[in-house]
Amino acid sequence: MGLTVAVTGPTGEIGMSAIAALEAHPDVERVNGMARRPFDPADNGWTKTRYRQGDILDRSAVDALVADADVVVHLAYLIMGSREESRRINLEGTRNVFEATVAADRARRLVYTSSVAAYGYHRDNPTPLTEDVAARGSTEHYYSAQKAECETVLHEVTDGADLEVYVLRPCIVAGPKAPALMNSMPWQQVLELMPAALRPAVAGLQGVLPLMPDPGHPLQLVHHDDVAQAIALCAVGAGEPGAYNLAGDGVVTLGDVAKATGTRSVRVPAAVVTAATTVLKSLPLVPAAAEWVHIARTSVVMDTSRAKGTLGWRPEYTSEETLASLAAAAAT
Repeated sequence: MGLTVAVTGPTGEIGMSAIAALEAHPDVERVNGMARRPFDPADNGWTKTRYRQGDILDRSAVDALVADADVVVHLAYLIMGSREESRRINLEGTRNVFEATVAADRARRLVYTSSVAAYGYHRDNPTPLTEDVAARGSTEHYYSAQKAECETVLHEVTDGADLEVYVLRPCIVAGPKAPALMNSMPWQQVLELMPAALRPAVAGLQGVLPLMPDPGHPLQLVHHDDVAQAIALCAVGAGEPGAYNLAGDGVVTLGDVAKATGTRSVRVPAAVVTAATTVLKSLPLVPAAAEWVHIARTSVVMDTSRAKGTLGWRPEYTSEETLASLAAAAAT
């Protein structure tokens, strides 16, 4: 008998690739997916996957999803949103998944996709970051703080349980199926605010307006298919339980990202970005979207040797190739 794998968030930017990787793995017999929007696995040619609509905030729905699963993969997470909305989904929903998995009679393995953001954007973090560095988050950036808190909840709920727990910490995920990096670029956001009739008229300004500061910090990217392969490895029990950093080989800069995604960048001293984030941190009622500027204030580069050596993970795409694949998909 092969494994039955329950997946929360199968329709997300990582989820679609993760399901495809699980479908392709010979050790996986069935995949049960749950997310909030309508979805038909047959549209993707998937034969192992069964799908139900449900919300991770609904504990009964989560219990039903994991009841007959050997492995639970938790991917459902809100990245962009208000602090309040994201906290409710990300913390309360994630706790539901962890507690339901521990309570389930059959589940023997839990795979949780965290983030490099869980480490926080601290100047005293080592470079490169290894998995033994504390996941302490950054309180001024809601996503970072919540990712770190979710890992605390994970330990609180699963420590002492008879459960193999894998934690994946990918850097920024990108690729044709993961356009969030592209969509978050200043130029793209400007276009979204424009009436559709005016967008062609202002398109000529693209590449002229210096809309994004670039302090020159190295940046890692990872392709969604490579994250999916890591998820599949964990699901079948490769390597050993624990935390794993995921990033494509090599680095890019914010300037590279800007150029590839149609936003002009301007080089600024790193001290300027640090000063700007310090001011932002002191302001009341800062919009949640503005908090993402904090990720540019320091270098956040991870060591991925544990994922390669222990888990047996080999990324197919470098950071540069991941960026190129995102840009190529956007151009078609």
